Amino acid sequence: MLIGIVGKPNCGKSTFFKAMTLAKTEPGDYPFVTIKPNHGIGFIRVECADKEFKTQCNPREGFCLHNTRFVPVELLDVAGLVPGAHEGKGMGNQFLNDLNQADALIHVIDCSGSTNEKGEQVGAGSYDPENDVLFLEEELDQWYLGILKKGWEKFARQVQQEHRDIARSLAKQISGLGVTEDLSKDTITELKLNKETPAS
Repeated sequence: MLIGIVGKPNCGKSTFFKAMTLAKTEPGDYPFVTIKPNHGIGFIRVECADKEFKTQCNPREGFCLHNTRFVPVELLDVAGLVPGAHEGKGMGNQFLNDLNQADALIHVIDCSGSTNEKGEQVGAGSYDPENDVLFLEEELDQWYLGILKKGWEKFARQVQQEHRDIARSLAKQISGLGVTEDLSKDTITELKLNKETPAS
């Protein structure tokens, strides 16, 4: 599993990444310390079943120590996202594309309210951290929408003209986002969309 660490600049993403992975990164108290993504491995500790069997397990991945299993998880630390990242602001498209490979995201937020939306220092409590949650949701939504819109009209015409199965075609069109045929079918059903023709 690959987990992406996201948030605005200068909110503690690289510090969190370094603590989780012990990787050699250079956190700093200013925006855009991280430019290229950092990869590292962190471990989740879980109780191991070997205790029940009175034996020492030897896992293929990670390790086991005193009946505690250390399960490896790959982490990806990308540069901070700023408002308008989906439009390319602050090299946003590059960072969003780096996140595309992640299976899940951890959003790091400066809850002290001492950095604004650009990651610049402001007085503690003068910035509302809730804005960061809303901003990230908006940026990700707009980024996904931009991906969907690329070539959509051509795709919609082909599906209509060739009478293709829409769920299968849609899953193939956006498979790079991890969309499967089952997910495509479920979404079409849940949103009560036309199963015969994609909207243009």
